[in-house]
Amino acid sequence: MKNAREAHDEQAAGRVVLVGAGPGDPELLTLRAAKALAAADVLVHDGLVDPRVLDMAPDTATRISVAKKRARHTLPQEGINALLVEQARTGATVVRVKGGDPFVFGRGGEEVEALRAAGIAVEVIPGVSAAIGCAAEVQLPLTHRDWSSAVSFVAGQCKGLSDQDWSGLAGKGRTLVIYMGVATGAAIAEKLIGDGVAPEMPVAVLERGTLPGSRALRTLLTDLGDMMAREGVRSPAVIVVGEVAQLANAQDKLAAWAAAAETFA
Repeated sequence: MKNAREAHDEQAAGRVVLVGAGPGDPELLTLRAAKALAAADVLVHDGLVDPRVLDMAPDTATRISVAKKRARHTLPQEGINALLVEQARTGATVVRVKGGDPFVFGRGGEEVEALRAAGIAVEVIPGVSAAIGCAAEVQLPLTHRDWSSAVSFVAGQCKGLSDQDWSGLAGKGRTLVIYMGVATGAAIAEKLIGDGVAPEMPVAVLERGTLPGSRALRTLLTDLGDMMAREGVRSPAVIVVGEVAQLANAQDKLAAWAAAAETFA
């Protein structure tokens, strides 16, 4: 039987809702995500979440940014976990807003574990992952009966590129989607070619997918690093490696693709 203190704490405890905000365009939010935002007392959000998504919360909601940039975090993950617990214990409905999907390179699993351990009620609302949303925008099918029967998702800088084993994930009949690879494009190409992927394998770089100013750039694997430097590609962007990349409805003039293709003609 609970004592008075335990009963009071349970009654006062709020809850946390992890919301996937999708790749950027607010119209790609699920209806359930929109309802959660409308009911928020506190918003804890990443830096890549479009401001129009945050505007769907009440004006009275407290907004807390935990934006992360490469090699510089305003708050470490353990601090974010503690912040969510602290805010929920005030009795608030805390909406944790993440770009893409919370469980695809969003560290949502770590936050759920911390909240469960603290006895906080937690709900997860999935979002359209960056790979799915960006590829759909440029009509790039990640699987295709004629070109690819498998797709894999990896992080281009998660815990060190050299520590990751991608063998067998890219090549003929397979699609590899790389998140967070803008700063390591040349190393990614070198790694995959070293694993036996053909240098002439098509590649598409999808920059700022579903957002104003989005670009789809195509080239060949051997030219990936050079093309990204020439074009000034910046985050957020995903890299698609595989024969399906040639199907992307790219907005560029494909000069890089044509120049690289001449090498293998």
